[in-house]
Amino acid sequence: MQTAVSALSGKNVVVIGGTSGIGLATAIAASQLGAKVWAAGRSAEHMDKARAAAKAAEANTVQFVQLDTHDEAGMKALFSSIGTIDHLVSAATGGTRTLKPFIEQTQEQFEAAFGKLWGYAKVARTGAPFVARDGSITFVSGAPARRFKPNMSALSAVGGAVENMVRSLAVELSPVRVNVVAPGIIDTALFDWMGAEKNDRVAAMTAGQLVRRIGRPEEVASALIYLMQNGYATGTTVDVDGGQLLS
Repeated sequence: MQTAVSALSGKNVVVIGGTSGIGLATAIAASQLGAKVWAAGRSAEHMDKARAAAKAAEANTVQFVQLDTHDEAGMKALFSSIGTIDHLVSAATGGTRTLKPFIEQTQEQFEAAFGKLWGYAKVARTGAPFVARDGSITFVSGAPARRFKPNMSALSAVGGAVENMVRSLAVELSPVRVNVVAPGIIDTALFDWMGAEKNDRVAAMTAGQLVRRIGRPEEVASALIYLMQNGYATGTTVDVDGGQLLS
């Protein structure tokens, strides 16, 4: 544990999309390991809940900022105020997901999913000049990038694009390390719309996995923390999907 603490202790960590789900779990984990953390998100509602969650977890070094992943001027202002960023993470959704057959989607619906890719590109382009030479940039894609299922063409296309962009940026931005984590089905606010049926629906969704349950944001956050701390990992995709790719 001492090695893990020393690796992030005193480091500056920025998490875009850090006020809910995987991003919030990452911000809290980094703070608990001694980092000074800026967690940015666009939703005021999420902001209040995030502050309460951080306080409950005694993650006292997290500062919350209201900011959208597409707001390049806002990100530049934040990054400039920090100075040197040791680790930059983006877990922001950034786009609208349409889950329906490709033929039934409008062009606008398919294109909207790529808001995630454009947001990540803006984070990388705006943030790279502020990232320390021995630092890292890490994104979040998803199992659909390489696990193809009906009705997920947009998610698969965007996830694949994100993972390819990461490999390209790892080459172009070296020695800054660039990586991506690919989660499976994770218990975040994305499933809240299911209401009372959530448990049954999630059980059906995960029944065919090797690990037959939904994942926790903290389990994905641990992979993001690993990629911050491992100075020899770059251009890498880390899967945290309960074995979904093999099932």
